[in-house]
Amino acid sequence: MVMDQVADRLAARGLDAEEDLLLARDAGAFYLKLSESVLSDRPQHLALAQAVTAGFTQYAYAFVALEADKLEGTDAKRAHTQRQRAARFYRRALDHGLRALELRHPGLRQSLGAQPAPSRSPLRQQEVGLSYWVAAAWGARIALMPDDAAALAELPQAARLAAWAWELEPEFGDGALASLMGAFERARPGGSQAAVRSYFDRAITLAAGRHAGPYLAKAEGVALVDGDRAAFEALLRQALSVRDAHGSLANETIGERAQWLLDTVDDRF
Repeated sequence: MVMDQVADRLAARGLDAEEDLLLARDAGAFYLKLSESVLSDRPQHLALAQAVTAGFTQYAYAFVALEADKLEGTDAKRAHTQRQRAARFYRRALDHGLRALELRHPGLRQSLGAQPAPSRSPLRQQEVGLSYWVAAAWGARIALMPDDAAALAELPQAARLAAWAWELEPEFGDGALASLMGAFERARPGGSQAAVRSYFDRAITLAAGRHAGPYLAKAEGVALVDGDRAAFEALLRQALSVRDAHGSLANETIGERAQWLLDTVDDRF
């Protein structure tokens, strides 16, 4: 009973409950290690599995992968080391999340790779959040390893998991899932840029001016690809405006990347 109460409390106090980036970074390691330990004893605890999967994904994105990008121009060796570290955190998130889903749906990993695909999503409504974070971690890890054939071969599985969540709740995360669908469409061989744009536009609509992520996603996934500097800068400034109006860890993280991209915009156009 005590362990269940601890699991409930940890699940309710994920990394995204903290708005200050520095405090989240400093406290994140302890929170993740403690939560991971509790989850090992309570692997069936869905909310904690989601919190741990989200936590490792957010930590990797906010505090490791972004640093790697910033280092690329000045210290390629350290940038490579940081990307490897981020990839390991994403792998950790993926393992925790998939394990929890497999406990609820034995054989799910095989279903993700099955041909033809199952006609309907096997997920339940309460599993959409966990599935989103698993797919996000999976996609982020693949993106960090463009030369790894084994990782790239897993892209259809990650995209299918996101699509299963989309089938149940396309508005999940106020546009977060729509942005993820856009990212997978962009990464898919033969993906439609029109579909990518549609996903990102829907994400912005669902965000309703409260979440900065969809603006950043469209800036990098559409404007940058199109070579449209004016649109790229405008979208990044919109992300920063949302960050300033609505404080949250997610918006602070997006804002930091948006500001860096603006500061280095000449390197991209």
